[in-house]
Amino acid sequence: MIFLNLKSTLAAGVLIAMVSLSSCNGGNTAADNKSDSAATGNSNANTLIGAGSTFDYPLFSKLFSEYNKANGLRINYQSIGSGGGILQFTNKTVDFGASDAPMNGKQDSLLAAPALHIPVTTGAVVISYNLAGVKDTLKLTPSVLADIFLGKITKWDDVKIAAINKGVKLPSATIIVAHRSDGSGTTNIFTTYLAKVSEEWSTKVGKGSAVNWPAGLGQKGNEGVAGSIKQTPGAIGYVELAYAIQNNMAFAKMQNKAGNFITPSIASVTAAANITIPADSKISLTNTDAADGYPISGFSWILIYKEQKYNDRSSDRASRLLKLLSWMIHDGQQYSSPLNYAPLSPAAVSTGDAILKSATYDGKAILQ
Repeated sequence: MIFLNLKSTLAAGVLIAMVSLSSCNGGNTAADNKSDSAATGNSNANTLIGAGSTFDYPLFSKLFSEYNKANGLRINYQSIGSGGGILQFTNKTVDFGASDAPMNGKQDSLLAAPALHIPVTTGAVVISYNLAGVKDTLKLTPSVLADIFLGKITKWDDVKIAAINKGVKLPSATIIVAHRSDGSGTTNIFTTYLAKVSEEWSTKVGKGSAVNWPAGLGQKGNEGVAGSIKQTPGAIGYVELAYAIQNNMAFAKMQNKAGNFITPSIASVTAAANITIPADSKISLTNTDAADGYPISGFSWILIYKEQKYNDRSSDRASRLLKLLSWMIHDGQQYSSPLNYAPLSPAAVSTGDAILKSATYDGKAILQ
């Protein structure tokens, strides 16, 4: 069993994370490396298996470690991207999936039974870059950001970038775009934002967990994109806020709908999430109306089956899973802020509670 010390692991650099992912098939936070079949039956009852979002990985590392200390339950989490998590969840080879994008109609149609989406955290997708001497000063507007990722702006000293960064010495260097190559909820948040703010992006590229990128080089996971940016002068890409901060990466201030240039932070992400949450919790926070809200923010969800009696799963296993998730959206939220995730709002917690209480085993509610 491996429990990662988040700060030391991330501070050591994303290259270590990349090696860990490659060697462990996804960077397990609590790895007993049993067969995935354990997730669907009663064997190895003291270990739950999850897979998905790399966006969640820094937070989950801490949460699952703390829960194990308090309750003795081991959680083997594979940080393989939201798309991979949804696939394993669909195939019922894990106890839960994790995704930064809610499942769509096509994905829902592949399920043998209804799924529940439990919001577990709120985070920011930041625009990180590698420019010598340019750290906290770079500003980007929605149109400039879209043009960079469309491949229309290819030099850092382009007049459009310079116009919004007066006084900043921009190099005449080629812009090298880094993006995700795997199915990714982080990509879904980012492309959903671009589709909202750029008609050309919406028409030519669209939104989703995976798109046909018009420019740039693909990398696997937040770890891969972060590693590419750190190693490549002139690079720009999108990563989760915690990865950028823990790896001392520069990231841009983004202009929001109100015209304000907003630094991604816990406060600005919380402001973006100060909205009404629907009963199923499926909602986008991008391009928020909040004047002080960071515009590329989003919820992340745990995915479970509403009816937990399947594939010979025991009622005890289902109960352990539901108790873990309830802890995550309540006591576990204390670990969010130190890791640069915004704690769930009271409305999101209330919605999560209602969703968890709807989960059943053999038709009977698991949580009372």
